[in-house]
Amino acid sequence: MKKSDFNFTLPNELIAQHPLPERSQSRLLKLDKHTGQTTDLQFKDLLNELNSGDLLVFNNTKVIPARLLAQKTTGGKIEVFIERVLNAHQAKALLKSNKSVKLGSAIMFDGQAELLVTAKQGMFYLVETTGDKTLSELMSAYGHMPLPPYITREADHDDDQRYQTVYADDEQAGAVAAPTAGLHFDDEILSAIQAKGVESVFVTLHVGAGTFQPVKTEDLELHQMHKEWLSVNQTVCDAVKRTQANGGRVIAVGTTAVRCLETASSEGPIQAFEGDTEIFIYPGYEFKCIDALITNFHLPESTLVMLVSAMAGRENILAAYQHAIDQHYRFFSYGDAMLIG
Repeated sequence: MKKSDFNFTLPNELIAQHPLPERSQSRLLKLDKHTGQTTDLQFKDLLNELNSGDLLVFNNTKVIPARLLAQKTTGGKIEVFIERVLNAHQAKALLKSNKSVKLGSAIMFDGQAELLVTAKQGMFYLVETTGDKTLSELMSAYGHMPLPPYITREADHDDDQRYQTVYADDEQAGAVAAPTAGLHFDDEILSAIQAKGVESVFVTLHVGAGTFQPVKTEDLELHQMHKEWLSVNQTVCDAVKRTQANGGRVIAVGTTAVRCLETASSEGPIQAFEGDTEIFIYPGYEFKCIDALITNFHLPESTLVMLVSAMAGRENILAAYQHAIDQHYRFFSYGDAMLIG
């Protein structure tokens, strides 16, 4: 298949620039993956679409304040975008400045050298702390929420809370983009889901900046996916097997949860997995684990619109997206949701 097969025209005014006042106020477009039929719902209607015995799989990663504004020793501005924290003092990062960054350069915060550029790996630089602060302390002091590039405003205080799921785990901090399908869930909906007899489990995938990188090859088979770190523990595996044995549905909340479950199922029945994944899911892929998916609307020609097309069919997805455009759904990270099943 070709990249251009997944193109569509989206009016800019449908790209949500702010979250709604309440998480669960979003709309929900239900798509039957077999027939292509769509139904317009509200996100709170999700409860009626779930059955006792179903399993919801959430990604509990926590977004870090990965965007840091700093200065070079010459006084010029430089933006440090942490891609992956390697340890308390080292990270892979994207560096943005007017001139190319030289290895050995110091990066200054409030007039003090805090980071040193030590190496380059492809599009990323390796940086390490030079002062007393850890990377976490630097981000706490100088970092901003890393809003996606299609949100054209600066991050504000509200984003610190709203660009984070309510179930994000402090012990699982490491994402530089939110698992946005989870942004629609509030404590009230989560409690109602539990009361209905729907089980919930948590995987972890630290979403990387690569999720926003465009597909650069027209032939999808030539595309190289970015790496993302994930963890699927034995509790998740047991819940998936139990759900399948009892005839329930495994429902992924977000494409990141899909990547976790399908990676852990790549060699047969699901098994615990921890490490990097480069899984690329596009039409022709046979799902091994999940039955349904809750997700947001994705960018044209992106790997994520290809993933949902693998589940529901390219024609069904593009038709559903056109319906969403015609009905003025809100798109992307702070936008509305889909239920594909």
